[in-house]
Amino acid sequence: MRLLLVEDSRDVAGILFDYFEALDYELDYAADGRQGLTLGLENSYDVILLDVMLPGMDGFEICTELRQQGITTPILMLTARDTREDTLCGFGQGADDYVIKPFDLNILQARIEALARRVHPERFQQTLRCGSLQLDMRTREVFREGQRIILNPTGFRILALLAGKAPATVTREEISYSLWKDNPPDGDILRNHIYQLRSQVDKPFNKALIVTVPKTGYRLDCNE
Repeated sequence: MRLLLVEDSRDVAGILFDYFEALDYELDYAADGRQGLTLGLENSYDVILLDVMLPGMDGFEICTELRQQGITTPILMLTARDTREDTLCGFGQGADDYVIKPFDLNILQARIEALARRVHPERFQQTLRCGSLQLDMRTREVFREGQRIILNPTGFRILALLAGKAPATVTREEISYSLWKDNPPDGDILRNHIYQLRSQVDKPFNKALIVTVPKTGYRLDCNE
C-alpha cells in the first residue's frame, strides 16, 4: 500500500515510517503544506495522511485544493486539536476520516486499511480469480484448471496485479513501479518477466490469459 504523509513533526513522521515500513507499506513524505499538495496532485496514493497544522498551507487548505482538482484519494486528517469545530471543518473540506493525536498505531492502521478497502476492495481479497486461474494471496499459491503453478516472487506480484485489476489494462509503468519503485533496472527486464510468466501461466494450456495491449501494458482475459 502506498501512503502520502504530510506532517511537519519529524518525531511523529519517524514513528509512522518505522511502523508502516515494517508492514511493507510505501510512504512518501512532505514536511510542509505546499510540498504535500504537489505530491498529492502528481502521484497516486491509496491514502493520504494529512496533518492539520502545517507551514505553508494548512491541512484544510490542502484537502480543499485536492478535492477541487478532482483528487478522490481517501484523506485521513491528523490533529492534536480535539475540537468539534476542527472535526466538522475537516469533513466539510472533503476529508474521509479524522484521528486525534496521540493515536494508537494499530487503530490508525485499521482506519487506513478501512479507507483503502472502500476504494480498492480487490487488494484485500484473500483469493483472486480470473477464469480458471486462482491466486491465494495468503499462501501465494497459483492454480489454473486445478494444476498448481510455481512462480517466483516477481512473477506472482505481476500476476496478482493483473488479476486484481482484471479485465482492465495495467500499464507497463504501473507494473514497473510496483516491482522496483523509482529505481527500475536497466534494459527491458519487464518484458523478460512477462515472457517467463506466459511460459508458466499460458503455454501449458489451450488459451492464453495474458494479453498485450500495444504501447500500453498488459491485461488478463478472464473469458474462458
